[in-house]
Amino acid sequence: MLQLLSTYITHPSSFLFTEELPWTIIEHLCEIISELQQHLPDDFCIKDGVAIHPMAVIGHNVTIKAPAIISAHCFVGSNSYLRNGVYLAPGAKVGISCEVKTSVILENSAIAHFNFVGDSIIGCDVNIEAGAILANHYNERDDDSVFVHIDGQRIPTELHKFGSLVGDGCRVGANAVLSPGTLLKPKTIVKRLELVEQNPL
Repeated sequence: MLQLLSTYITHPSSFLFTEELPWTIIEHLCEIISELQQHLPDDFCIKDGVAIHPMAVIGHNVTIKAPAIISAHCFVGSNSYLRNGVYLAPGAKVGISCEVKTSVILENSAIAHFNFVGDSIIGCDVNIEAGAILANHYNERDDDSVFVHIDGQRIPTELHKFGSLVGDGCRVGANAVLSPGTLLKPKTIVKRLELVEQNPL
């Protein structure tokens, strides 16, 4: 089995279980989150499939669609939109006017504001500056299947929507774009306005 998560994320939350393929987690994320909600501590408030810890801060006009888990010490800024399965680990931060779709943001990571994070797993202590996009779909291709490249091998995810696996400690600059199927090794620095394209046409 490909050793992906343990290579990119040193201390994954128990949420990730032993699964090593990030696209498998993304494919089943809604079911995983719904199952996890059955085992959360009693201090979580769970309503309509959304679990929020009382020590999380949720801004004005935030929309969170089930299923979702917002852990202790998380912050979700005003006018943000979380949907289709979102897991925020303790200390994760989502700035104002962001969209997060079918994604995991692990401990003490932050996305700034005006970001889109789609079908992605973000490791611990990651910082994503304003306006950066983690794209999840190739709308310019007849075959929109997402592949990843590992050690020179082209590996199918068998998904039509998969964004990025961002390793611990990465820094993604403002207005950068990570194309579908991007894998960022720990402590990678993506420059401002940079396009990361690991799966060329």
